[in-house]
Amino acid sequence: MKPIITLLTSFLLFSITCLAQPTIYANQVGFDTKGPKIAVIGVDHPLAANTGFSLINTENNKTEFTGTIGPPQAIDEWTPGKTYYQADFTIFRKAGKYSLSIAVDDKPYASYPFQIEEDALAKLTISSIIHYYNKQRANTPAELAADAHMHMIGSDKTVDMRGGWCDASGDVSKYFSHLAYANFMSPQQTPLVVWSMVSASEAIPGLLKKWNIKDSLDNEALYGADYMMRALSKDDYFYMIVFSYFNKDPNARRIVGLHANSITTDEYQCAFREGGGMAIAALARISQWKKNGEFTSQQYLDGAKRAFAHLLINNTKYDDDGKENIIDDYCALMAATELWKATDNPLYRDEARKRAHSLTKRMTPEGYFIANDANRPYWHASDAGLPVVALARYLTKEKDETLRAEALLTIKKALDYNLAVTNKVSNPFGYARQSFLYNGVVKDGFFIPHDNETGWWWQGEDARLGSLATAALVGGKLVYPQKGNWGVKEPLAAFASQQISWILGCNPYSMCFMYGFGKNNVPYMHSNFGHGSERGGVSNGITGKEGNGDGSGIDFKTEDKGNEWRWTEQWIPHAAWFLQAVAAMAGDKYK
Repeated sequence: MKPIITLLTSFLLFSITCLAQPTIYANQVGFDTKGPKIAVIGVDHPLAANTGFSLINTENNKTEFTGTIGPPQAIDEWTPGKTYYQADFTIFRKAGKYSLSIAVDDKPYASYPFQIEEDALAKLTISSIIHYYNKQRANTPAELAADAHMHMIGSDKTVDMRGGWCDASGDVSKYFSHLAYANFMSPQQTPLVVWSMVSASEAIPGLLKKWNIKDSLDNEALYGADYMMRALSKDDYFYMIVFSYFNKDPNARRIVGLHANSITTDEYQCAFREGGGMAIAALARISQWKKNGEFTSQQYLDGAKRAFAHLLINNTKYDDDGKENIIDDYCALMAATELWKATDNPLYRDEARKRAHSLTKRMTPEGYFIANDANRPYWHASDAGLPVVALARYLTKEKDETLRAEALLTIKKALDYNLAVTNKVSNPFGYARQSFLYNGVVKDGFFIPHDNETGWWWQGEDARLGSLATAALVGGKLVYPQKGNWGVKEPLAAFASQQISWILGCNPYSMCFMYGFGKNNVPYMHSNFGHGSERGGVSNGITGKEGNGDGSGIDFKTEDKGNEWRWTEQWIPHAAWFLQAVAAMAGDKYK
């Protein structure tokens, strides 16, 4: 009997040890010396209180820092029965390459190595982001030949639509915005990329010059501006989409509007919310560089003026439901602000003030915006931080103290809400949560609802995370300024850091969604004309559980009968928002 008892005891001890084996979830790329540094440890069996962790210098294998894990946390909606602990080493600021290590039952476990250095993420990633966009250029001979004489849907008329970037690693179409028909979900695509490049170039010019990449970034932005000028019709609206129909023949492409299930229409005129506003903003802003691409800086500014004047008259005609909503407000605010900054014309000042006030009126006591004129909370899969970013940009020009106070209070409420809703539940990864209307009731959740106005579209939200990280930093510097922590109070800095760390591998799947970085990347995705996944591109990321209409649960798949794009496809807004976020983190002492 004794051998059986001994065997059973040994089995139980082995089982407990196996259950306790930790997984270390960490940013697989790097941390800024002056920013928060948080990893997560997950186990199937709780660890002892006061369990320690160490930072090991990977070059000499020496322990450089020791700390104690935080209290146990759980996310039963994602991983029932699993326990998580944060390992916070924010106070450690010594540059080097490290691995986070933890010992369980005297057995060490280590994370994938990461870098700690000043301005680490900007330094390590921006050159690759520029590379990614350069490789996404729609400039193969086949594309250029077809795009030079692009047909409008249902017409023999052609226009020159050369240039721009292919939208995704699996889609060589070119979009100012898609999902326009859904009214409340229009993402900003090509114009956002240009504006983000200009914003980053102006935020950290000294660092970019030091790293010898400023000219490359500026040239990419000018390339994007040239495409937007070609997309500006002689009637002063922007053509919204060059759609490939997922056809390998470049001549099958058409200028279209788009409904669900790839149904194309002649509704190809951009409203403010359908890319028009951000295109105007990007052209007006880049015009101030006094640099020429294939168009001159004066043509950029004149084009922005023409398009703005046109939308002041025609915007609701182009809005699919004939009504403006919050996306029109923040995109028109950005357009008016950049034109005001470029011209000092009171027309643009008054329009900017009107849109800023409209955003303020959309703010609820809870701290989220209302998207419509009724009760729909504003949530967005890619641009959730853009209302705050637009208000912050407006405040770089606005000097009226009363109007400034109104906008600052709106920013403060929005940021307070983001922290509150994110921290309302156990959330060791710090994933940004959101409020949305589902079956007539306002609900909070991690991921966007899959049952939404589009009827079909949901995907990973890495652009949303980058946009919220950007908002926390640029907005936080205005309403919660603080020395250290990237110039904002600690909770906002930690929030921003954890969104970017999630993208770079500190997530429950340990996937680094920036291709060519970290330990685990999504599979390569091929596309037409030789395009596809590129180093520096960011994939869609993690979603709620497939089949859960409210977006609850968690899911990530690399194969799903052709639908794996929801998780694995690179998309140009992701890298654009990531670029803005890491530029906001960097802080340029070389200006």
